[in-house]
Amino acid sequence: MQLVAPPPQRKATSFSSCVGVMTSTDRTGTDEDSRGQQPEGLTMTRLTEMADGGNEVGEVKVSHLQMEEEGEDQAPPEHKCPALCDALHGSIQDKENSPMMRAVLCAQVCKLYRFQTDDRRWLLVKEQMSETPLSFSVPKQLLSALVQELTSRVLDLRELGQLLPHWDGLRCDVISLCNHLIGCYQETLTEIGKLSASSCFKSSLSKSDRHLQFVPTNLHSQRMEVTSSGSAGVWYEVITFGAPADHHYGFKHGGLKRLVSKHSRHRNRSTSYSRDESFRARDLLVSVSHLQPLIFGLAEELLSISLEPRASELLQVLDGLSQQVNRFVHALKDELVKSALLAIHCERASHCSGSHAHSNGLLCEGSPPDPEGRPEVEYNEEDWDLTWTNVAKSLNCIIAMVDRLLGREPHLQEQPPAERQDNSEDSKSYNTASPCSSSEFSWQEQLLPLVITLRDCVREAVAKARTAMTFVVLQEAVGATMTHGPAKMLHRRHAVFSQALSAVVCGFVLKLYGGLEDPEFQRQLLSVGILVQFEGLLSTYGEEVGMLEDMEVGVADLRSVVFKVTEAKTDQLKDLLPILRGTWGCFVVEVPLPPETFSSLLEELKAGCLIRVESILFNIGINQQQSVAERFGDSSLQESVNLQSCERLRAYCDALRDALPHTAGIQSLSESLSSLDRSLEAKKRKNVEVLWIAASVCRSVNGVRLTSCKSAKDRTAMSVTLEQCQILREHHSLSQQHFSTSLDCMRRSRLSWGQMLGCYAHSGFTLSGLDPGEQPSGLQGSWPPLCLAPKAPRRHLYPVAFLLVTSHLLVLWLIFSLVILLAKYQ
Repeated sequence: MQLVAPPPQRKATSFSSCVGVMTSTDRTGTDEDSRGQQPEGLTMTRLTEMADGGNEVGEVKVSHLQMEEEGEDQAPPEHKCPALCDALHGSIQDKENSPMMRAVLCAQVCKLYRFQTDDRRWLLVKEQMSETPLSFSVPKQLLSALVQELTSRVLDLRELGQLLPHWDGLRCDVISLCNHLIGCYQETLTEIGKLSASSCFKSSLSKSDRHLQFVPTNLHSQRMEVTSSGSAGVWYEVITFGAPADHHYGFKHGGLKRLVSKHSRHRNRSTSYSRDESFRARDLLVSVSHLQPLIFGLAEELLSISLEPRASELLQVLDGLSQQVNRFVHALKDELVKSALLAIHCERASHCSGSHAHSNGLLCEGSPPDPEGRPEVEYNEEDWDLTWTNVAKSLNCIIAMVDRLLGREPHLQEQPPAERQDNSEDSKSYNTASPCSSSEFSWQEQLLPLVITLRDCVREAVAKARTAMTFVVLQEAVGATMTHGPAKMLHRRHAVFSQALSAVVCGFVLKLYGGLEDPEFQRQLLSVGILVQFEGLLSTYGEEVGMLEDMEVGVADLRSVVFKVTEAKTDQLKDLLPILRGTWGCFVVEVPLPPETFSSLLEELKAGCLIRVESILFNIGINQQQSVAERFGDSSLQESVNLQSCERLRAYCDALRDALPHTAGIQSLSESLSSLDRSLEAKKRKNVEVLWIAASVCRSVNGVRLTSCKSAKDRTAMSVTLEQCQILREHHSLSQQHFSTSLDCMRRSRLSWGQMLGCYAHSGFTLSGLDPGEQPSGLQGSWPPLCLAPKAPRRHLYPVAFLLVTSHLLVLWLIFSLVILLAKYQ
């Protein structure tokens, strides 16, 4: 790669630039900033990416190179140029071109700035915006996992065999819903596969596309590297994407939170079981189905041998029968069977009002009937214990009879005193019931009634166990599908979760790559997990209320996700992509690392220790619609979301302080959390201070930062650029007098990025009051609200006019009503 630049006309001292890294794609565009007036110390270049094999696919062209003479009070040029060039070369060539980074980042666009600090030194700031193949990779894996889970559930339900009418109706409902979702997800998976072959980005224009519901909108990695002379570069990362919401189904009836709450109020309460309990139930069904024929076969063999007594063979068969019956009894002693039988009785005893038409055409009224058609009786929890105990006692009677026929009783001598007494009583009762001498009957005739009793006891135990375990499997399937609402609601929840998960996986992978050399960070992952902080800029008015409700549920569902670090087979890009495994409610994301990198991790991480996710959401609406909501609407949803997230954030920080008390900066978090509490209690309008404090705490604990608005364009870009300049000022001594200039520079270049990549509309930052032809106004103060406050153009003044008119009409209506009331009661 070569630098192409015109020869300098005067003494060159230093350079600072905005470097745009472009791939060899079909995207084209021009940087409008290169034609306009540049801030002091700003130039612009454009780079190209290197292909996998390191072949040159483009060249670096300096489209604008600003040269300035060195003043007397400035440092000599050799103190700046070599360091800056080395930092640029190292960050782009070494780290950014590694296989790990190229596996999760693509289509990178970079710009390089030079800003002055308070001590008149120079900061080299590289701003990098990247797309990621995870935008399509994670949704495809999630869809495949959901299809596999639903297909397995359908097979499990069909293997239950013939059921009672009521339960068969429930099974048909679940199977019908699962088949509908399987068809939708397979179609979506096919369409996503076609699109992902040529792109790794979903634009905001496609956010309502039915086949792209699971793909996050406008997902980008916003990374900033800050390098100063004599120090290594420091990376700051923010993931930006459109708020995880289902724009295809729309928000006419609200978002997920409202829909789930409404469904939970109307659905019938029933016993629910976890997936682990369902697995145990299926294992028990398989075990019982396997052991019953073995027991019956050995019992028949015992009777056959007793016809012509052969002591050795008789004892051998009896030992085999004893082993199988003991395994059978041990399986039946599971407490899950007892609890399921009690739940069945409770459902049978409760009378359901109304009727329900199942998908099999059966109209069921009331509660399910008794499985065996018997009249309703009071349920006794000891009945099940008596059932499997009878199986064991019937076996003991057979053993006692064989010992008596062989003229010995060794089994009684080997047993404990309590069991020996019970078995002796069983034998005495049998002898009392059969006073005839054994010589009058053959051995088979004497064993036959005892074998028949054993069979009856086994059949009764199997019938009750099958009823109980079928109930568990069916209820788990109903709970995993029907209790989440109709198919459309479940589809919506999966789609919102997919969008949020894709962004979180991207953020976690980048955070993990940045902390590979930090043992303290690895210990934090092992002890308290990773903090994921979503920053929402959605208003609480109109459709964006539904988006916020979707986002809240999607963020909450992420708490069931865990990460796991694994060793990659090779350094190939396909082997370094994260892998999603598991089922809904217990997904595991495996992050592969190259062998040499994996070997440097802590032993617990290498052993496969799971890393849990603590996800929180802070939202502050900042546009004109939020002004309407705060004056005439309702902001209670935003307040409740922020309060709950503040409590979870405090709990995470407390857990981190307890687990790793010597972590740098952990003791100073109490003051920041107290400031966050005070900001929330203040309840100021558009209180962006809440977002800044929460983001600061998140960065202090090495958390993943994600920022969203409706489409991750205007409001998100304004928030990210503000945050970057705040970081430069507070952590890297950015000169206060250059703060406004730096902010304007970043925002202007961000606008040109968006127009190049198609992320922003050509009308510019309309919601934030920035048009392409309008130079951003200077920052009048240091408070974030002044930076994010909208400066609306004239065509967007209609909300203000609307507020003025409606407020006057409201006053007139109150006066008129008061006059009418006074006239009425005079």
